[in-house]
Amino acid sequence: MFDRLDDILKHYEEVMLELNEPSVTVDQKRFRSLMKEQADLTPLVNTYKAYKQAKQDVEDSLALLEEESDEELRELAKEELSDGKKRIEELEQQLKILLLPKDPNDDKNVIVEIRAGAGGEEAALFASELYRMYVHYAEQQHWKVELINVSESGIGGMKEVEFMINGRGAYSKLKYESGVHRVQRVPETESGGRIHTSTATVAIMPEAEEFDVVIDDKDIRIDVMRASGNGGQCVNTTDSAVRLTHIPTGIVIYSQTEKSQLQNKEKAFRLLRSKLYDLELEKRQNEEAEARRSQIGTGDRSEKIRTYNFPQGRVTEHRIKLTLYKIDSVMNGDLQELLDSLIAADQAKRLSRLEAQC
Repeated sequence: MFDRLDDILKHYEEVMLELNEPSVTVDQKRFRSLMKEQADLTPLVNTYKAYKQAKQDVEDSLALLEEESDEELRELAKEELSDGKKRIEELEQQLKILLLPKDPNDDKNVIVEIRAGAGGEEAALFASELYRMYVHYAEQQHWKVELINVSESGIGGMKEVEFMINGRGAYSKLKYESGVHRVQRVPETESGGRIHTSTATVAIMPEAEEFDVVIDDKDIRIDVMRASGNGGQCVNTTDSAVRLTHIPTGIVIYSQTEKSQLQNKEKAFRLLRSKLYDLELEKRQNEEAEARRSQIGTGDRSEKIRTYNFPQGRVTEHRIKLTLYKIDSVMNGDLQELLDSLIAADQAKRLSRLEAQC
């Protein structure tokens, strides 16, 4: 597995040399490509260098043990040898993870779609809370959020909401969120104090570039209309809302959050491209069903992935059997512990499968 590390290190050094060439900055496309490659390789290269240094430290400690007769120095060398071996094991594990095949969509922005499920108004309220949870998390990551479409319920909930999160690596972290989210709590309208269970479905889609999906104009019907619901000064008085219908798949996209019809149309096409791209991804994943089932966070939207239990103050992640008793901070966007645990579990499964093939 480590056979290619020296080649990667050599290539990294070549990239760094090329970046220092004055002529490269003139070609912005080449410069951006090299910068991305450098950023992608740096964690692997730094870990490999630390690994090589740890191996050298172990060899030095072994040599000292063979040559030294002073007991104090020998004890010190033994301690350094023990620490060095542990360090090598840790770095080997990190290298294995860094060498795992990377999801080509990991660096992409994401489009998030949240729909209220079972539970009526309570489900719509829960969907709106999930929306705010992801917005808070995005703000913590210094990512930008763009609302595409929202359908509100009568008491402040959301029947459905679609929005984009722009930020490097957004998909790599949020792709594990697709699935059915369940809430258990006593609704404010419940006079008997009974706990109700409601659900909302979350779909995480990588943003598709224009070259990822080619849409034939003949396959699209475009309708314009006045926006509904809350909006800006002109949003309800002009035909600014756009509805796209993709005839071959029957997908309908509605965008009304901008005052400009052109901006709404652009947002609608971005969402449509991502939905079509996501359909193609799902098709490919289904063709690799066995591998898909063995992974964490596969994007199966019918799968119950998480329960938010308010009376007990807990959030339970069913896929990895993790329970956290900090529901308030989670609902305020503190998702990092959950996401890190899901990423680690996914990496462990992929490593296990890879080692079994070797």
